[in-house]
Amino acid sequence: MSERHGAITFKGDPLTLVGQTPESGDAAPKFTVIGNDLSEVTLADSAGKVRVISVVPSLDTPVCDAQTRRFNEAAADLGEDVVILTISMDLPFAQKRWCGTAGVDRVTTLSDHRDASFGKAYGVLIKELRLLARTVFIIDNSDTVRYVQIVKEMTDQPDYDAVLAALADVTGK
Repeated sequence: MSERHGAITFKGDPLTLVGQTPESGDAAPKFTVIGNDLSEVTLADSAGKVRVISVVPSLDTPVCDAQTRRFNEAAADLGEDVVILTISMDLPFAQKRWCGTAGVDRVTTLSDHRDASFGKAYGVLIKELRLLARTVFIIDNSDTVRYVQIVKEMTDQPDYDAVLAALADVTGK
């Protein structure tokens, strides 16, 4: 599996990402993650919808908390044909607890803790920390990657305006 040293940083220190990140126009890689009810969830489970995949290192950190809340707010205006999936290495139980405490109810949280299937398939697994790099992907309703934003510094937030503009281009709304 390929490795990209220095692809991102944490407080300025370079980190290594494992796997190859798909580019816009690529077929979306398959993955299996775990839902809050411990069921297996795959890309096919949201087939036919546009997916915003918000990837965070851990919901229990301020930037990840803010990112997930921001996408939860945006979800209210997106309609039935768009789903937002937040994927982290947090355990499903911790994700469920966090969502309840934070009042997050429009974003689906999914855990990649078991075997890092998503992290490896999308090239966002951080080798040194076994966490996922802060990234946003948009996958259209035909399973094509349409947008990728890897946040270079882990402590920074994504460019939400750029994500929402790209999403508007994909959905035509």
